Amino acid sequence: MSDGPRGPRRRGPAAVEEERTVRRAAAAASVGNVAEWYDFGLFSFLSAVVLNRVLFPEAGEWSLLLTLATFAAAFVVRPLGGFVFGPLGDRIGRTRVLAFTVLLMTVATLALGFVPSYETAGIAAPLLVLLIRMLQGFSAGGEYTGALTLVAEYAPDRRRGFFGSWLEFGTITGYTLGAGVCGVLVAVLPEQDLLTWGWRIPFLLALPLGIAGIYLRMRLEDTPAFRQLMERSPALATMPYKRAMQILVRRYRAPALVTAALVVAWNVTNYVLTNYMPTYLTGTLPRHGAPGASGAATGAMLVAVMLAMLCVITAIGRLSDRVGRRPVLMVTSLALVAVGLPAVRLMRDGTTGQLVGLLLMGTVLVGFAAVLPSTLPAQFPTMVRYGGLGVVFNLSVSLFAGTAPTLIETAVTATGNLDWPGYVLVAAGLVGVAGVAFLPETAGRPLAGAAPLASSADLPPPVSAEGVPLEQPYDHTLTRRGPRREPLLA
Repeated sequence: MSDGPRGPRRRGPAAVEEERTVRRAAAAASVGNVAEWYDFGLFSFLSAVVLNRVLFPEAGEWSLLLTLATFAAAFVVRPLGGFVFGPLGDRIGRTRVLAFTVLLMTVATLALGFVPSYETAGIAAPLLVLLIRMLQGFSAGGEYTGALTLVAEYAPDRRRGFFGSWLEFGTITGYTLGAGVCGVLVAVLPEQDLLTWGWRIPFLLALPLGIAGIYLRMRLEDTPAFRQLMERSPALATMPYKRAMQILVRRYRAPALVTAALVVAWNVTNYVLTNYMPTYLTGTLPRHGAPGASGAATGAMLVAVMLAMLCVITAIGRLSDRVGRRPVLMVTSLALVAVGLPAVRLMRDGTTGQLVGLLLMGTVLVGFAAVLPSTLPAQFPTMVRYGGLGVVFNLSVSLFAGTAPTLIETAVTATGNLDWPGYVLVAAGLVGVAGVAFLPETAGRPLAGAAPLASSADLPPPVSAEGVPLEQPYDHTLTRRGPRREPLLA
């Protein structure tokens, strides 16, 4: 074991994980992520179309802002979820915590479908939504960083970028499903039906997604890196929470700052596109005399952009395995600085300009989304990886990204300047450039604190006595970790 600038990095015999297990882990994380972020897509799209009138019908021009503030409430408690679930996942394992977080999110999303309207319950209606949103934020605080950890620790070193990109494939799919379902309902239901009962349907449809995510995660063994850690140091399972935070603060401050900068750049772009643009196009622009778009048209454009992102995201993840994480992330951050303001100004040029502007934002976002799921977990060692990501990621999102739509709408409402989303995107891009400048390259390297990891698919096929390549066997009696796999790598 050698000490590097990031602390101890474990060396030794490579571990080998069965390829189908790696793929099952990626599927479990991705499907759970679909369920988790499906709701965020729903709330983002419905905020300006329905929920502002259902929850705040008497607030006038401030109804949009109040609805966005309800959305932002989830981010107030999201760090608490990171503080609770992160260190817990470092002690009892990743899969059990992740099964609970997706269960919690599913229950909360279903509850939103049964909340009474303001006309029925008065102020109790938005207060109930506020409470449920905080429960969802608490769940999200442990969900996404746990999924990052799970995929990164299962993925073989040479293909971690590719497998990590599938996690965001699930996230974008969730957003797309949310926007697509809402768009269909807005297009086919009369306005009165939509306001009275139609808006509840998308929230109730979260149940099958949640069940699928729970099932897949419960069937999965814990990650190779976590199993290795527990074999080496079983006492870490009882490490006090305070000690875990001391290790993080004292030894990993630099990685934490780099992680925070990258999270801000990525998630500001994400929430401006997926959460604020529906409000901007359907509510903010028309209110200020600029040409906007209908709810159905906005939903269709966002779905088209996200489908385009899905077509390229895994290819970009694979590219980062070949050329490195830093080049892709630097190009992406610089692109955000360059196109942030023009993309927002295009929103005022009719349907064509709006679609081009959304595509520009989506192009930048997919660069972050494809590469950062494999980059961020590599900044921390196994014993504090889930906790470190849980704290740093969620604090960064809560303070700077999740609140961005509310702050932007406040600035636009107060000043009348419609360029505020562009200013925020440019600032986020500059933060990303600074983060990449101090980012160590991790592509193709083992995770800190874990043995090198390969997949059974990466092994050369055995050769018969006659020199004929044979199909690679998989012996289920072999351990997935440790020296018994060494002969296969020779």
